[in-house]
Amino acid sequence: MIPLRDNIPSRSWPLVNISIILLNVLVFIYELSLGPYIEKFILHYGFTPAVYQYLSEVAPADIPLRVYPIFTSMFMHGGWVHLISNMWILWIFGDNVEDRMGRLRYILFYLACGIAAALTQFWVNPYARVPMVGASGAIAGVMGAYFFLYPHARILTLIPIFFFFQIIEIPAFFFLAFWFIMQFFSGSLAITTHALAGGVAWFAHIGGFITGAGLIWLFKKRHR
Repeated sequence: MIPLRDNIPSRSWPLVNISIILLNVLVFIYELSLGPYIEKFILHYGFTPAVYQYLSEVAPADIPLRVYPIFTSMFMHGGWVHLISNMWILWIFGDNVEDRMGRLRYILFYLACGIAAALTQFWVNPYARVPMVGASGAIAGVMGAYFFLYPHARILTLIPIFFFFQIIEIPAFFFLAFWFIMQFFSGSLAITTHALAGGVAWFAHIGGFITGAGLIWLFKKRHR
């Protein structure tokens, strides 16, 4: 299922959401400009659970070296498809969540979800040696917040059926619940097949979504 748009107009200009999207795009363009040095860049600024685990054991006092990859990895992507799919989801769901929180709270909320997503993946597989990059975990938090803020919204969705495409409106509650179930199923399958060493960070998505759903009650503005 490919979401095209929702039917909830934002009451304010989503300055923070657009800024996050532009920042991700600019970082990715910079990655492309690095050429053969991009691998070194990803190793340095991506979040690698095994490195975090190693530093926590041999240099627990060196907090900045352990923490900054958690933040920098949120704004890096591994390819055009990775970037476009993430930014499209953020474009659809992020403006409404920012509208309900306000700009400053939305920034803090977004970063908190990204941190929780990275640490969830670390908790599941602390010795993974593949750097984790991407905004997926933080965006999953935005989706978790949208799940409770706008459960009755309608998501115009493109559904491929073999060689045909169908466009239908799906309730946001169903769309996001289905997405979360698929993440949980894929993550569970990765555990049972011992396929956690690389690929998609399923548990980062799960951790981000649950965090976003839980934090919305703290970050949303009260109704006037």
